[in-house]
Formats: sequence, structure tokens, C-alpha cells
Amino acid sequence: MPETKPVLIAGAGPVGLVAAASLVRAGIPVLVLEAGPVISQEMRASTFHAPTLDMLDDLGAAQGMIRQGLIGPRVQYRTRDHSLIAEFDFGLLADVTRHPYRLQCEQFKLTRILHDLLQGEPGYEVRFDAEVADVADHGDGVEAILADGTRITGSWMVGADGARSAVRKAANIAFEGFTWPERFLVLSTDFDFATLIPGLADVSYYADPEEWFFLLRVPSVWRAMFPVRADVPDEVVMTEEFGRARFARIVAGRDDYPVRHRTLYRVHQRVAETFRRGRILLAGDAAHINNPLGGMGLNGGVHDAVNLTEKLVRVIRGEADDAVLNLYDRQRRGVTVEHVQRQTIMNKKNLEAVTPEDQADFRRRMAEAASDPAKAHTHLLGMSMINSLHRAAEIT
Repeated sequence: MPETKPVLIAGAGPVGLVAAASLVRAGIPVLVLEAGPVISQEMRASTFHAPTLDMLDDLGAAQGMIRQGLIGPRVQYRTRDHSLIAEFDFGLLADVTRHPYRLQCEQFKLTRILHDLLQGEPGYEVRFDAEVADVADHGDGVEAILADGTRITGSWMVGADGARSAVRKAANIAFEGFTWPERFLVLSTDFDFATLIPGLADVSYYADPEEWFFLLRVPSVWRAMFPVRADVPDEVVMTEEFGRARFARIVAGRDDYPVRHRTLYRVHQRVAETFRRGRILLAGDAAHINNPLGGMGLNGGVHDAVNLTEKLVRVIRGEADDAVLNLYDRQRRGVTVEHVQRQTIMNKKNLEAVTPEDQADFRRRMAEAASDPAKAHTHLLGMSMINSLHRAAEIT
């Protein structure tokens, strides 16, 4: 192979380590530059869709995830009074995936599994406390400049360093889109909502024009997400009283659930103007961010990493011209705009539909899709992101 310097990867999160594992598996050396002192233990995203699990299985990571996670065979849509709008069974996807379900598992478990698998592998190196501040593309290679002034050379740079990506900024790539006016509040509790709500699925979305929410179960806790109006100060939102008031609207007469984690964050819908500039490549949150309704952000990032590394391996081996990396941009940016951004925006609008006509239309569409196995199969192909992968493969 003509390249002798390692591929530099900024960020040891799920996307960065999936890229690292894919490259090392192909015999390509990598150097992962992680700003933190250790592999992050943040809970953050926790939904893994079927095709993502298929990809992780190819890297040897899926079984460890399944052992540490929670298989979610169903997803539900409900109204505020807990009436069922529609329920979908992921088992209908058994004809197109080895993992016909959602896996609920905190993302830090994936990063830990991948790091453990890579430890000791020839060609894998990770440096902690190595925050990338700038990147220079020299045409025949790249140079990462760390926050402490250290300079590190490599063959290519993969920016998987999150929404505030220094790699993206160094390449002068615009991050186009908008920020939702409301913030999202996530409250995690070890109380089991299934003991209060009969038949509750592990993933349940509640539509309500005044305050939608969703309940999602991971192995140790239930996570409840609520929108928060822009005019409510952060310090108020983070109080116990505010959290109890949100919980009180789930089941009348109950607000005493113990809160184990409390997170408030702003929500964006943004896509980088390009996922490639010369030898600088973007993936995951560095390339695109969206609201979490549907669990498509992390999964889309893993899909980026797999698509990108398949092409990068061919370029490094001399089997393809580097123009094939422009195809990565067209495919992954294309489906991000066409599918992920559009779908996550629509998911939010469906749950918060205000007019009776819009509410009735959403409920009718969901009930109609769930009532027929063929229609449900089609719906699940979109929900699980299988359709977006098929669409990416069609782009040339």
C-alpha cells in the first residue's frame, strides 16, 4: 500500500471507533486522537437500529452490545391518556436483517467494547488528552495540531469529533441548518413505568399538542424526554420541582419517581455543506445533527463510518482513485438531507400536531400502517433506516 502514515481519527466516540475498527480490520493503521482523558462514560444516545447492529456484528461488537443491552421488539405510539395509536413489531424485518429489533444500550458501552477489541491489534493506537485544535491538508498528507501545540502527521483525517468539530471548522466547512427554539429535558429513573401503564413497550412515543414526550427503557433506567419552552430559564428546568411536574403528567397522581440523571440540551438540525474537503473527511455529529426522535443520529454516524472506510480502504490500497470519496459525500450527505433530516423533523411535527385535523391525520396514517403486515413492513424499513441505506447505494 502506498500510504505509510496512519489515518488520523479525531474523536474516540462510537463513530470514530467504528471507523478505526473498520480500517484496522482491513490492515490500515490508525491513530485516534481523543480530547478526554479516557473513553467517555456519557450515556447520551442509546438506540441501535437493525442495520447498525448488522454492521457492528461484522466488526465483532454486536454480541457484546446485545449482552449488555435490552432488546426492544416493539415500538408504540400513544396519546396522552395512554390510548394506543399504533404498535409495530420489528420481527417483521427478519427477512432483511439478522437483528430484527431495536437494541437499547447506552453508547458508552459500544465505545468500550470497540476499544477493548482493538487493544493490542497491530495498527491501532489511541492518544488521550489529545484535543485536535486545527488541521492542515498538505495535499499528500495531513497534519493535526493539538491544543497543546503538538503536531501529528497522517495520511487522512477523519473528523468524528462531534457537533462542535474542530476538524470541520479547520476545513472551513459550513454547518447549515437551524436550532429548535425549545430545549429537550431528559430525566432518567429506575422506576419501572410498565408497572403503571399496561402493555407499555420499551420504546413509546406520546403525541400531545401541549407537551409530547417519549419513554424509552435501557437496562438500568427508564428515560423520559420532554420539550421545554424557550422562555423557561435553565436553572428552573433543572430543579426537582420542574422535573416532578413533568413526571406528574405521565400518570395522574404520581410524580415521585427518583431521578438518577437529569440532562437539558439544545436541539439542532444541521448538515455540513460537504462531508469531504481534500484529505479531510467528516462523519457522525461532525457532519450532521438532528433531533433524537427516531434514534437516527448515532445510527447515521455509524453508517457514515462504514460507508467512508469501505471507500478509504480502496483508495489507500491503490484500488480506486480518491474521487470515490466524493461518492461518500454524495451518498451519505444525500440520504442525511433526504431521509434523516426530513424524517426526524416530521417525527417531531407528528407528535406535537396542534390542529384536530393534523392529529387525526397522524393517527389515521399510523393505525393504517400498523394494521396491515405489508404496510407495517414498509413503515419499519423507514423507521429502522434500512431504506436510507438502500437509497444511499443507489446514488452514483
